Amino acid sequence: MEVFKEFLSKIADPTHRERMEEILEWVHVEYPHLEPVVKWNQPMFTDHGTYIIGFSTAKHHLAVAPEKAGIDHFSSRIEEIGYTHTAQLIRIKWTEEVDKELLGAMIDFNIEEKKDTTAFWRG
Repeated sequence: MEVFKEFLSKIADPTHRERMEEILEWVHVEYPHLEPVVKWNQPMFTDHGTYIIGFSTAKHHLAVAPEKAGIDHFSSRIEEIGYTHTAQLIRIKWTEEVDKELLGAMIDFNIEEKKDTTAFWRG
């Protein structure tokens, strides 16, 4: 996925870079109709021009951002898995497994919830 090449090249730790690349590729394979884009220096996926999910990196974790509605909807499941979160993002330590079932559920939720949305973000 050429669109993420520059973002990935800026991740200094090769293990972190490989992990992020794997996650982005997984989303691309599982949801080929979503458009991969980089906005605000973050990789994300959109559907008909509306935001579905985004990712970012930090020293100790990668972050998944399904918007506040996604966090609210899945908060108990996020906490059961053992991830920490804010109102806007989920932190997954580099040493933790990425729960792809949860990731897919959040993407499915946003696709369904935003199917008639024309704005980039929820209003």
